[in-house]
Amino acid sequence: MNTDSIFPITDHHMHLDHRCQGVKAAKAFQRAGGTHIFLVSKPSWTIGVTVDHPDDYHKVFDETVHMAAEVKKVGVTAFPVLGVHPAAITKMYGRVGLDRTVELMKSGLELAAKYVGEGQAVGMKSGRPHYEVEPALWEASNEILMYAMELARDAGCPLQLHTESATPENIREIADMARKSGLTPGKVIKHFSPPMVEEFARCGLWPGVLAGKGMIKESLLQGDRFMMETDYIDDPERPGAVLGPRTIPRKTLALAGEWGDDVFWKIHKENPEQIYGVEIERTTI
Repeated sequence: MNTDSIFPITDHHMHLDHRCQGVKAAKAFQRAGGTHIFLVSKPSWTIGVTVDHPDDYHKVFDETVHMAAEVKKVGVTAFPVLGVHPAAITKMYGRVGLDRTVELMKSGLELAAKYVGEGQAVGMKSGRPHYEVEPALWEASNEILMYAMELARDAGCPLQLHTESATPENIREIADMARKSGLTPGKVIKHFSPPMVEEFARCGLWPGVLAGKGMIKESLLQGDRFMMETDYIDDPERPGAVLGPRTIPRKTLALAGEWGDDVFWKIHKENPEQIYGVEIERTTI
């Protein structure tokens, strides 16, 4: 692929923090060839927000919306995705009790849906813990996840999920939950997915495949029904984690010579446009 090609490059899941690299990371993404970011709100505790009241989530979501506007000034389009990280259940319940934790997390999701309705965000985020928790917390997490699906259904928006590692069994379970809630599985995206493109296609969910070593090639062998993400967390205490902001542009441009442009048009433009109802405009690299 030559440098005159018209080609958008999208990172489906990235966090940016003004206390760390922030806009500098977006500039690095752009210099490497990146054009669009789905900018996901950070867990409240990672930006110094203690949630005691539903209104506290305004601080978390406004931070993401403001960062998206700042990123736009440097020529990168950032689509905010807002929600409540599922690990909040273990961060909060010891302090306020499980019932109040569930109430607060649901309130945060309600607020995220409101931001979507106001046009300030394009999607929501929820999930369930990716680590083992006691049965009461697991049951409550599934209750919250189902509520997030119902809110996304009513808001007409996609729902990104942070969950345990994907298996054929649990992604089918999640697809069944989505159908039960009335949210089409095609509006549910498993963030931080392994290269299980065919399995996700069978159940109707979408994978956001982490662009780690060999994972995109393995996914391409199964088709083009996925998106690419770094889960760059921009944490002052963990610089560079999980993958750096240049990863997806560099990997895409390196692989395009072998796989051609069409497959990456699908991954970076057509797939997110279909799922999120946004426009991924053509950009000259």
